[in-house]
Amino acid sequence: MATWGHTSLQDSNSPLMEQLNFFHDHTMLILLLITVLVGYMMGMLVMNKFTNRFLLSGQTIEIIWTILPANILLFIAFPSLRLLYLLDEVNKPSMTIKSIGHQWYWSYEYSDFQNIEFDSYMIPTNELMDSGFRLFDVDNRIVLPINSQIRVIVSAAAVLHSWTVPSLGVKIDATPGRLNQTNIFMNRSGLYYGQCSEICGVNHSFMPIVIESIPANKFIKWISSMNNS
Repeated sequence: MATWGHTSLQDSNSPLMEQLNFFHDHTMLILLLITVLVGYMMGMLVMNKFTNRFLLSGQTIEIIWTILPANILLFIAFPSLRLLYLLDEVNKPSMTIKSIGHQWYWSYEYSDFQNIEFDSYMIPTNELMDSGFRLFDVDNRIVLPINSQIRVIVSAAAVLHSWTVPSLGVKIDATPGRLNQTNIFMNRSGLYYGQCSEICGVNHSFMPIVIESIPANKFIKWISSMNNS
């Protein structure tokens, strides 16, 4: 979870977010090299007192500064397109959950397990425990197993929302009357926090998302307890 003074990306908790971090570093390195090169050339032009009075045209340099940026764009485009398809791919999920955005809370459905349904509201500050996070903790967390391909179907009941968990590399629009889907794969246990990332009204900032990832055997026990309750 992001904290005060955190200027970089959150630590990745899924293979997809790891790839997004790698692509970010890859792109920033290319931008840094371009910035250094252009800055050096501009500095040399400003500081240099000599002029080439015989230079009328330079076809060679024009060819170079046309082909070189095109090749640089290819080095950015291919990893970007690969990630774009990975974000949309939902390949043989082991389970499916449905998330519906309301004004202003989330509701969840585990349709694979006898229609387990619950609403998830933010815990008010005056009811928050000392170990809780203000404006982030909820009364009912999403409980999911680790090392499992999970499909998330997202929609909304009234207005636009956005279901976002940064450490998992997930950000998907919740649109009324439409079902969007994405996939998540968590490779370690923990609590993953997110928020609605679409300005949806007066309580937009009070729609947190909390995912609790646990081992598969504990997840089965949790499902059994939910069915029995």
